Amino acid sequence: MAIFDTTGAEMKQRMNSLKKLPPYRHCATLTIIALLFTSMLFPGIPGTAQADGGAPNLAYVAGTPKGISVIDIQQQKVTGTIAVSGDPHAVMLSLDGRYLYVAQTALGQFTMLSAKTGQTICTANVPGHPTLLTYDTTDNLLYAAANDAASVTEIDGNSCNVVYTFKTSSPVYGLAVANVGSANGTSNQLWVSGTHSVTILDTGKHTQLANIPIAGGPQYITFPPGTEAYVTTRQGDLDAVDFSTYHVVTLLTGGMFGPMDFDEITGEVFVPDQLHKQVDVLAPVSSGSSALPQEPSHVYPLGVVPESVAITGDGQLGFVALSSGNVAMIDVPGEQIANTFTVGGTPHFIITGLYPPAIGTTPQQSAVWETVATVLAYVLVIALVLVPIYFFRRSMRKKGQMKKE
Repeated sequence: MAIFDTTGAEMKQRMNSLKKLPPYRHCATLTIIALLFTSMLFPGIPGTAQADGGAPNLAYVAGTPKGISVIDIQQQKVTGTIAVSGDPHAVMLSLDGRYLYVAQTALGQFTMLSAKTGQTICTANVPGHPTLLTYDTTDNLLYAAANDAASVTEIDGNSCNVVYTFKTSSPVYGLAVANVGSANGTSNQLWVSGTHSVTILDTGKHTQLANIPIAGGPQYITFPPGTEAYVTTRQGDLDAVDFSTYHVVTLLTGGMFGPMDFDEITGEVFVPDQLHKQVDVLAPVSSGSSALPQEPSHVYPLGVVPESVAITGDGQLGFVALSSGNVAMIDVPGEQIANTFTVGGTPHFIITGLYPPAIGTTPQQSAVWETVATVLAYVLVIALVLVPIYFFRRSMRKKGQMKKE
């Protein structure tokens, strides 16, 4: 880092300049340095992890021969596999990259894994054959559902305990969590696609907030930045739904669409169009605008069926799981396919995230290490604050003695 990028003469000159500082400025300078070093050593104290961590390191592909394949984005190659039985169709990842959450379709089961070791931490039974999974990162809750069961299972992200079961009026075809502002602050909403409509549920109160009819049968849902939800239909349309008015506008027709993702920087939505073997990119829709953008704004022709897409949090790369057993990597700013990886099997879903932490592969171990790190961080802060105070007081005593002499 730049603080160490100096010659010996420059360093000596800087140290001499520090000696010339008045005692109180000397103390303040050392304290600031102490706090900066502490923030570098313990970047998570305080702070909140961000989705994808800015520039993710790994991509996880569900539905490959052993269950899940791992692509190292920096190395540009497949670096490992995680053995998961039951034909996993959906996977979520904790914000720190520590845990994988998997819907094991054939087993009717939800499983929490260590992303570093692949070890099973806990499991939960889910009605039907779950193919859908979404993650409420605010409350650390997972929601699992199936196309052949009329319910959504709410699962604790630390213990796999079933917290609540939402009964629905039909089988479930899509799930997504939205954090929506309100007069009282924010509230988490669970949007659930049923046979004929999207039902909006309050995850805190476990109550229904609204029911929005969607022609053609709603399916996958995503929430890019802005005021619109995007909903595909089983008939082959893609609609935008206004958060406030629930007004529905059709943006695309005549396709067959898979699980979507969006660019957090630009708000563009990336949609796997399985019928036309391409990824459609949609420009953001402005709430209340009378003129809709021409959609799609551009496309990525693939030649094979795209099953799922994931866009990294920094908006630089996209990853498309292909039915052929490959993954295409998109250079998003350059609007081109940059690389292709072979993973095998029939990929169903893909997600990106950080390297797993080096220590703490279970919630119990993680809690212990977080406590130790917190204690050490505060000890270090206290020590580094007290040392400048000690030197300040010693300097003042010396100055007093010199005056007496």
